Amino acid sequence: MLYSKIAAKEEKISLVGLGYVGMPIAVAFAKKVNVIGYDLNEKKIELYRSGIDPTREVGDEAIRNTTVEFTADETRLREAKFHIVAVPTPVNDDHTPDLSSVEGASRILGRNLAGGSIVVFESTVYPGVTEEVCVPILERESGLKCGVDFKVGYSPERINPGDKIHRLETIKKIVSGMDAETLEEVARVYELVVDAGVHRAPSIKVAEAAKVIENSQRDINIAFMNELSIIFNRIGIDTRSVLEAAGTKWNFLKFYPGLVGGHCIGVDPYYLTYKAEMLGYHSQVILAGRRINDAMGKYVAENCVKSLIRAERQVKCARVAILGFTFKENCPDTRNSKVFDIVKELHEYGIEPVIADPIADADEARRLYGIEFVDIDSICGMDAVILAVAHTEFSAFTTQQMDAFFSDGTKVLLDIKGLLNRDEYENAGYSYWRL
Repeated sequence: MLYSKIAAKEEKISLVGLGYVGMPIAVAFAKKVNVIGYDLNEKKIELYRSGIDPTREVGDEAIRNTTVEFTADETRLREAKFHIVAVPTPVNDDHTPDLSSVEGASRILGRNLAGGSIVVFESTVYPGVTEEVCVPILERESGLKCGVDFKVGYSPERINPGDKIHRLETIKKIVSGMDAETLEEVARVYELVVDAGVHRAPSIKVAEAAKVIENSQRDINIAFMNELSIIFNRIGIDTRSVLEAAGTKWNFLKFYPGLVGGHCIGVDPYYLTYKAEMLGYHSQVILAGRRINDAMGKYVAENCVKSLIRAERQVKCARVAILGFTFKENCPDTRNSKVFDIVKELHEYGIEPVIADPIADADEARRLYGIEFVDIDSICGMDAVILAVAHTEFSAFTTQQMDAFFSDGTKVLLDIKGLLNRDEYENAGYSYWRL
């Protein structure tokens, strides 16, 4: 049994991909077994070896103390028999799945795959990718036969970046395998670290589907909230007040409007609808939700312009500051940030906003978007401020601190997530708007 050898530290586990998902998994397993952490990004590997956690998911101290063997040398994967692949699966500009990373990881792993291994994919994919896309690559690169020389499984990641409560250890883990024996091996390995236990899915495709519908469900619910926000803003009533009133009913689902980006909720629904299209079915509800959520950055920018006009501020060349650029609060990840949609739309009105985010990965923002952040303390003389991300440190702002960002005249504040007290700012003379 491979599990027994892993538990006895006679065999190793490898993590292929050490980002926001793979690195915490590697660190968790390393507390119990021998782990090789592989990533082809040598700069990232050097940071980990130096005891630095650029993701902020486990912290520098945990990285300094972990026994994970961090490496950018793919041949080190030959030392392991249980492999976990956790690489990103984004979408292309046309919203079709971009499987290049998972295909590349399969090629690397295939070149270094030993007989008797189990390969478990954690990357979010549409049902069928593990067996129909990844397995043929593993077989071709390794010269081995799946089901005979090696086995595969799938266990969708449920790590919530920036969340210190819902972690790998505390979230029930879905596991699956290509056959009953593999399923049991995969389940027992994950049970080493997942205190919440595992759910044994009956097939790999079921496990793949479970992952994409989890985030599709959230996406649709948030889209409903965003549509309500658009309606209620036209009526002239506060959306949050409506939701607080409706939330007093025991079975009302407490979702809120907002920007939906990142590499999960804003992406996964397109994987599901892509598979549906392959089978001749055109999604209606899922894609409708995606259209609403994808348009919210433009909607926020338009309301910034309207607010400037109402405040009798000049629109073209208006001085606008955006606070927060990451796809979610308290997380440095800027990938698929919908805040950039606000920036692009403001450009259409001749507005070049300044952007500050003390949490965000500045190098990543520069590389992906050409964005250069400014120091938040340097922001002053603004016509409008858009509080775009609900970072904890932003929630502590006082009206005096906010005042310092503005020039004289009516202060236009767009608090997208409703982080601040509306009455307090309106009583202070602000033109306050929120979703």
